[in-house]
Amino acid sequence: MVKKNAAKTADVAVPALGPLGMLRWAWTQLTSMRTALFLLLLLAVAAVPGSLFPQRPVNPEQVTQYLANNPELGEWLDRFQLFDVYSSAWFSAVYLLLFISLIGCVIPRAQKHAKALRTPPPRTPTRLSRLPEHGTLALPAEDDGGPSSAAVVQRAAELLKKRGYRVEARPDGPAPSVGAERGYLREIGNLVFHVSLIGVLGSVAIGGMFGYSGQRLLVEGESFVNTLVSYDSFSPGTNFSEDSLVPFSIGLDKFEVEFDRESSTHFGQPIDFTASVTTTDKPGAEAQQTQLKVNHPVRIGGAAVYLVGNGYAPVVTVRDGNGDVAFQGPVIGVPQDGAYTSLVVIKVPDARPDQLGFVGFFLPTAVMGEDGVSFSADPSATIPQLSLNSYYGDLGLDAGDPQNVYVLDPSTLTELNNRNLDAGGIVLDAGTSYDLPEGKGSISFDGLKRYVALDVRHDPGKAPVAVFAVLALLGLGVSLFVPRRRAWIKVVEAGGDGPAGTRSIGTDEAGERIIEYGLLARGEDPRLVAEAAELRTLLEREWPGMVRERV
Repeated sequence: MVKKNAAKTADVAVPALGPLGMLRWAWTQLTSMRTALFLLLLLAVAAVPGSLFPQRPVNPEQVTQYLANNPELGEWLDRFQLFDVYSSAWFSAVYLLLFISLIGCVIPRAQKHAKALRTPPPRTPTRLSRLPEHGTLALPAEDDGGPSSAAVVQRAAELLKKRGYRVEARPDGPAPSVGAERGYLREIGNLVFHVSLIGVLGSVAIGGMFGYSGQRLLVEGESFVNTLVSYDSFSPGTNFSEDSLVPFSIGLDKFEVEFDRESSTHFGQPIDFTASVTTTDKPGAEAQQTQLKVNHPVRIGGAAVYLVGNGYAPVVTVRDGNGDVAFQGPVIGVPQDGAYTSLVVIKVPDARPDQLGFVGFFLPTAVMGEDGVSFSADPSATIPQLSLNSYYGDLGLDAGDPQNVYVLDPSTLTELNNRNLDAGGIVLDAGTSYDLPEGKGSISFDGLKRYVALDVRHDPGKAPVAVFAVLALLGLGVSLFVPRRRAWIKVVEAGGDGPAGTRSIGTDEAGERIIEYGLLARGEDPRLVAEAAELRTLLEREWPGMVRERV
């Protein structure tokens, strides 16, 4: 007895899996549906930081500002790539694992379903009375004018086939029967849904690899050509090639804004934007005139051009201390409020003997406030005015270091004009000029133009994503609403022996036959009762006057 117990308590030697076995185990775990669902949830969670922190591809200026305001936290966030979430190593790893997991789930299921489509319906159960929905009907014997059992089975197969069942008639044997099954479309819908998810993931990846987005400010009268040097900012995909850019062009002819002039609560707010543009598909092509509106992009060269912003661009001329024109043209004003009060920065590195810089505001409708400071009372350019401070010195552009064109650093410059200095600030109405102190030059306000902010996006995966998304919804609907059912109908002699020597349901009149039917749902099917009633009705209609309720 002691030896027996010792043998039972001895350690069991578990065979080592080995490298190949470990790979098979890892693949089995990765391609399970549970893992796929977990990775899908993990991908959704991993995308959350992208909405919490500014992202470099979208707004690098905000990232720089965040790092300046939070140097310690920002450094750690940058280490974990939280400012580049969607191109980070950890997000890409989850994305790739989900892609592989879904493929590993779908392929075996597709193979299994293809085999099921070639497999005939299951054999007829011996006792249909054990099924959730079943019933019997009495049928006269052949000697009494009733149809043959084979004919009954054949006609029952036709009826089931019309109702969408895949049938197999079994006219031979002591109890001729027909087996039927429907709902294969349910699994097809399920497969379509999962394949569509793979298609969505793949299409998004293609868009991220070969797509691009770029931004450009375009002033009235100017044109833009789709080349890298023409963009103010550009975000290429990981596999982007400059050769893929279609050299289309867009010229801004006129930009109009319609303001609300009737409402007492929203007076002066813009209600419509219209940019009249001229486009050409390629150099030498015929020019086309069209309109660009918010949420109504112009599609050209495989890209979509969106209207995302607008503002005023005062036209100024700056002369240096030698009397030469050092700068001339429109200057972009960055709107600061709903009245289009715009920040204006002018850098004149070509001025001599000293470089010049200006910073201030453009006021579309200038009105003097009680504190003696002008402000814009309306977004329309009714009384346009420039209010500027001027500086001279080294602008820091000669060193080649990148600078924000909308920011002027006065720390290394000498101030010429300011409202707190004896010279005062510079106030220019349209068509006026101002001579700078100390003979440094002059500046004039020559006119006013409008500009638009364009966002150009090329995403080759966008159309496939839409197609796969629609297919996913259709597949999901089919998998949810198409029932999976099995049905059997057989004919037995009343009081006779059924298949395998099993006694059939009791006896009725001598020579009478019994039509038995039964239905079984694979999963929940609240309409199974109605289906059984419909099947019974069809059988009664098929042989009127012969088939009757079995007592």
